[in-house]
Amino acid sequence: MEKVENNLFVSVDYKGTLSNGEVFDTSEGRQPLEVQMGSGNVIPGFESALMGMSLNETKTFTLSPEEAYGHRDEDQMHDFPKSDIPDGMQPEVGQTLMLRTPQGQQIPARVDSIDDEKVTFDLNHPLAGQSLTFKVEVVAISETATQQQAGCGSHCSSGGCGCDDSGGCC
Repeated sequence: MEKVENNLFVSVDYKGTLSNGEVFDTSEGRQPLEVQMGSGNVIPGFESALMGMSLNETKTFTLSPEEAYGHRDEDQMHDFPKSDIPDGMQPEVGQTLMLRTPQGQQIPARVDSIDDEKVTFDLNHPLAGQSLTFKVEVVAISETATQQQAGCGSHCSSGGCGCDDSGGCC
């Protein structure tokens, strides 16, 4: 029987929930998530939990913030003068916008607050500080990729697990 191990491509059906039971992401209604084990394209705890699973095995596990998106970091709250906001853009509290770093990288930022002079953005991952519970089923194990990789966030639902620091998701 095949087991999940490094360098293999593993396809999983999954559902991710928060401690209050809210579903933050799922593969239901979509193709399974394909992960190349050992590539670092998913959060560390998710990959670790898959390691050693067998084809068609189902597992439920909970990841601490350290194993997922880390703890919230108040140093990731940034104020920008309203005058720096492009003309025609009307940010709203709770909205997620893409900001561009000086190096050209785009990063998601949630509008935390707005006053007469500034807009405060929260650059923490939306799931930072949360324990995440996943129910997964290994539906395929292969030595080669079976899905075309479309890049970060291509599988994750909007507002879902999003991208990690390595460019992966979930």
